[in-house]
Amino acid sequence: MRFLIGLAIAWIAAGQSSTPPAAEWHTYGKNFAGWRYAEQSQITKENISRLKPQWIFQTQVGGKNETTPLIKDGRMYITGPSNNAWALDLATGRQLWHYFKPMPGGANGCCGPVNRGFAVAGDTLFKVNFESTLTAIDSRTGKELWETTISDYKVGYSTTLAPLAVKNLILVGVAGAEFGTRGFLDAYDAKTGKRVWRFWTVPEPGEPGGKTWPGGSEAWKRGGGSIWITGTYDPATNLTYWGTGNPGPDFYGDDRPGDNLYTCALIALDADTGKLKWHFQYTPHDVHDWDAISDPVLVDIEHQGKPVKAVVQANRNGFYYALERSSGKFLFAKPYTKVTWADGIGPDGRPQMVSGQEPTEEGNLSCPGIGGGHNWQATAYSPKSKLYYFNSTDGCQLYFKTKQEFIEGAWYQGSTTQGLSQEPSEGSVIAIDPSTGTTKWRWPMVSPPSGGILATGGGLVFTGDREGYFIALDADTGKVLWKFQTGGTIIAPPVSYEFKGKQYIAIAAGQSIFTFGLP
Repeated sequence: MRFLIGLAIAWIAAGQSSTPPAAEWHTYGKNFAGWRYAEQSQITKENISRLKPQWIFQTQVGGKNETTPLIKDGRMYITGPSNNAWALDLATGRQLWHYFKPMPGGANGCCGPVNRGFAVAGDTLFKVNFESTLTAIDSRTGKELWETTISDYKVGYSTTLAPLAVKNLILVGVAGAEFGTRGFLDAYDAKTGKRVWRFWTVPEPGEPGGKTWPGGSEAWKRGGGSIWITGTYDPATNLTYWGTGNPGPDFYGDDRPGDNLYTCALIALDADTGKLKWHFQYTPHDVHDWDAISDPVLVDIEHQGKPVKAVVQANRNGFYYALERSSGKFLFAKPYTKVTWADGIGPDGRPQMVSGQEPTEEGNLSCPGIGGGHNWQATAYSPKSKLYYFNSTDGCQLYFKTKQEFIEGAWYQGSTTQGLSQEPSEGSVIAIDPSTGTTKWRWPMVSPPSGGILATGGGLVFTGDREGYFIALDADTGKVLWKFQTGGTIIAPPVSYEFKGKQYIAIAAGQSIFTFGLP
């Protein structure tokens, strides 16, 4: 009951007229706290073996499919690569409308023209287009209502995340750190598309945090700090939480001495004004491309015998972190995979660095590899099991550095990494007690993971892998209970919903959308 009341309060605080039905899925993380937990419990550990495909929608669009489907009023809303989006009938998967906007020539991104989903407010959908625009779409017709330019794609910016609708605002961040851009988070008026505020993730000289960049240089202007995964929101404090990406260039830090705020950090902003309330930097002066963009999840934990309202994250640098979410106070951190770059995290939250772990021209071995630890894929928290679930790439890589001249709009990373053929990286799904950071179970995977996580009221955890398997695990033990070969690589996270009294699970795999249900 407390959970449902909390959802109602959060939805009302967001300016919506009524509580979103628990049967539906209205925002990227299911709720503002980013739990990705669905209350439906018809599909259980006992009957999961009977789960079968119900319908499959073929998008016929190539590229990586990373969408989180939204479920509302008998429809499913999905986005796809290259500025595509669809509305589907929940009963049959029949296409109701298709949105498409051709991308302009010269629009670049590090990882392809992907898109991670819609935001919705009332009858309006909001999505970003790859060339860094925000568009509002009539959910009933697919007609574009307005489009706003976020930034200039010609200098390297792109947008790929699912927006976050908070009150009358639509919050979006930008990608592009690999092109020497300067990151930011924006808020736009949901009715007009007019920008209300902007927070730059790399401060100018003279601003708070500006001294963490080299004095007298212009490194801050190309300092990175992208925001390309959807944040979360706490209506009790009116704070919105977003993880920031790596500084630029990624692997060559000689020209940017200092901590390089606010990169590789968690920022907490006033949702109405965009004013910074606090920040916590996980990896000061990052030279391993360990973005901190993973979804910040809001959970209540017990710390040192006392209840604490926390924000937790499985960071790409190999540590799990818990912070007090109103102040950003560091509570604790604990490694969840092999880590060689730090002996631990000090009481002030700063890593206790191990010398000789930095990239070199010849190549230097460090753990974890460039993909993490945990990367961007969606995590989940279950109030039923009281466990936090995420995937991890477990292994090490050689890190190289090369001094690189900055050219506007060109790739700007300062070299790259190389895996070890004799020690290939492996993958795992991990369940952690968020109050202690203790790993409760770990399920090893054939290859580094790619799919996000869903937890359900039936005591199940769903995920997918690169080989195309859609998998259900026991939420308490990690035991595999069911799997289905979809025929396409799974990168996206699943969702659960109820339609006409029946529970369904949906997932994007390859170029298709699969829905599963019991007979």
